[in-house]
Amino acid sequence: MIADLFEQALGRAAALPTDAPAERIDRAVHDVVQLMREHLEMDVAFVSHLHGGRRYFVTVDTRAGAEVIATGGSAPADESFCQRVIDGRLPQSIQDVRLLPGAAELPRTPFSIGSHLSTPVVLGDGSVYGTMCCFSFEAARPLVDRDLKRLRMAAELTARLIDQRHRV
Repeated sequence: MIADLFEQALGRAAALPTDAPAERIDRAVHDVVQLMREHLEMDVAFVSHLHGGRRYFVTVDTRAGAEVIATGGSAPADESFCQRVIDGRLPQSIQDVRLLPGAAELPRTPFSIGSHLSTPVVLGDGSVYGTMCCFSFEAARPLVDRDLKRLRMAAELTARLIDQRHRV
């Protein structure tokens, strides 16, 4: 049943007309990010854009009380998990960051990261826009392959929406 609701929600976002206004596309991206955070039971989910050595938070959704990052914020890309996922230095699915070999060398954050899921957002021209990520402050319920597959589906849909947004 949850899988059906997930696919229905993604289907609604994918069904936007090609001439949809930018605001409606932006709302659809936010809806996908929120859906992923809720579906994966994470504290924070976001889409980042990596550009000019920085990571920009394009769309952010957080659980109430978990507002540790915000849309519009940015930080150096080389100090992010996002860049390391894109470079292949970090796996896309991490059940417990603290147990990861090399955890001491990970970028420092002003908050705890327990579980972390991230996948590149690749645009239609093949360029990497950034990532779709979600994390929890504590290690979450066991992450399974299906969780990462759904995040990848959501990232693909988000990439199509971003491509559509750039055409508007």
